[in-house]
Amino acid sequence: MEKKEIREAYMKYWLENGKRPVSIYAFAQQLGIGEAAFYDIYAAFDAVEKDIWRSFFEDTLEKLKTDETYLRYTVREKLLAFYFLWVQQLKEHRSYILVQRERFLAPSTTPRIHPDKLEAFRLAFYDYIRELIKEGYQSGEVKERKFISDQYVHGFWAQALFVLRYWIKDDSERFEMTDAAIEKAVNLSFQLISSNTLDSILDFGKFVFARK
Repeated sequence: MEKKEIREAYMKYWLENGKRPVSIYAFAQQLGIGEAAFYDIYAAFDAVEKDIWRSFFEDTLEKLKTDETYLRYTVREKLLAFYFLWVQQLKEHRSYILVQRERFLAPSTTPRIHPDKLEAFRLAFYDYIRELIKEGYQSGEVKERKFISDQYVHGFWAQALFVLRYWIKDDSERFEMTDAAIEKAVNLSFQLISSNTLDSILDFGKFVFARK
């Protein structure tokens, strides 16, 4: 049995029952495999859930990298294309994500993300963003700044989580508000890292600090 088959069966179970299977043994029986065969592929249900999120990302990136038009995009355009397609990928599994959201959104008035639930996705996303940032340095779209450039990737991860949270709450037609939010968020981030905007903010901060 392939990983994809287990992921799809796991998502189907959640959709039909609103909870995870009672045990790996019971789930393996439903799949028609032995418990040991399941453990040869995944060590736990948490590993399945993490791999589901990573697969949403990897499926998106795989489609993008086979698109010749995408390969000719600027770095900003590539990130926009990623988010737009990623949201489309998520839409295909929206019911699963909504029924599962309490497992990766911490309960609070302002939802936070359980980092461990999205860890595999986060690591893969970081690798992708580092590639974009490196490309941006070469093209001049991203300005390299001492002590700060290493933090860019964390900012983009926060941006990805913002997009995810916004999309989960979005009830607009065809999720048009999410598309608008993506465009505004990406444009703002590139204004900060590719122009003198951030330098001006830093200089002002240094000035205020020096005056204290």
